[in-house]
Formats: sequence, structure tokens, C-alpha cells
Amino acid sequence: MALSPDSTWIDISRPLQADTACWPGDVPFAFQLGWKMSDGASVNVGSITTSVHTATHCDAPFHYQAQGKTVDQLPLEIFLGPAWVVDVRGCLQDWCQALKQLPAKVERVLFHTGGWPETSHFPQQIPVMQLGVVDWMKQHEVLLAGFDVPSVDQLDSKELPIHHAMGQAGITIVEGLWLNDVPAGEYRLFAAPLKLIGTDGSPLRALLQKM
Repeated sequence: MALSPDSTWIDISRPLQADTACWPGDVPFAFQLGWKMSDGASVNVGSITTSVHTATHCDAPFHYQAQGKTVDQLPLEIFLGPAWVVDVRGCLQDWCQALKQLPAKVERVLFHTGGWPETSHFPQQIPVMQLGVVDWMKQHEVLLAGFDVPSVDQLDSKELPIHHAMGQAGITIVEGLWLNDVPAGEYRLFAAPLKLIGTDGSPLRALLQKM
């Protein structure tokens, strides 16, 4: 996907920094300098620790399936290409209402729910789509579905029905997007994961370009 000189890209990633909220009990993001120029080193050299499910990230099937694919086994092209931003804030009881405007084949759908308005605070509850939306996405050949909340399932769910339904439908899950001020419509998405070997997820730098 070539960038033209006048390309305008929209960053829909949440920041990774010390106050970025992570799942309760998970590993928070932290950055520290091991070598410091202020201490006489020739360069600054830092290291990070973080859960791979903090802020904007993808879930590999291995996250919820014992024998599922890991991040490095996912085709990179899933994360690159046309995508529709769909605003479901006005129809949270029936997300399919907001999907009626979309064409017959939709490769990527990004759902704006408004359910995580403050990145530094982990939400107490989130909007969760109906299982019928997964059926709709399968019928429309969706490869990737993104959400602006920390999970596609209820935060206290142990069975993870939406995760498993999407996995069975072959739909890659992206969570933690930042879609505030992004109008509904068609875009180009660039949201490649890191080339992490054997992992159950990866941070993403997710960008949109208006079609």
C-alpha cells in the first residue's frame, strides 16, 4: 500500500505509557532506561515490559484456543486493506442495524461503541455485540473485526462466546482501538502486529486513511 505525498493518516491507536490501563491483574506497560546519557553513556537504551493485550492489540486464536494459531502464523494481509468504520452507539441493542449500509462483501469492520472513553481508566462494563453480528460478518466474508473496547466479550466472561464464535468464523480480533472523532465510512487500514513468535497477541499501531 503506497503512501501518496498528500496522504492523510488517522492514528487510531491508544498510547502505551505508564498510566495506560491494562486488565486488572495483568502486566502494565513500563519503560525504563538501562543506559543513560545523563549518567555518561554514549546513548540512551531503554526496555519495556507489557502485556500483549494492553491498549490497541490483536488477539491471535492461541489466546482463546489451546491449539490456535499464534501471531506470527496470521497472514499479514489481514491487517492491511479496505475497512469500514461503523458507529453502533445509537443501536447497542442491535448492532446489525448499523451494518445495513455496508456492501455485500466487507473485508474489515471497525466498531465504534464509545465504551472506553478514558484510556487511563479500565472500564467497569462495556458494550458487547450480539452473536448474530458474527453470523452477519461470516456471510459478508469479513476477515478482521476491530473494537474500541478491551474485549469482544463481557469483562467477567469465562466462556468467551464471542471470541470463540469469531474464531470459528475465521475472523481476526482487534481490540482497544481509539475511534473518537473518526466519522463512519470506508477507509484503508494499516495495523500490522509485531513479528512476535509464538505469542497470543501483539500491540498494533493502527492507522486509517480515508478512501
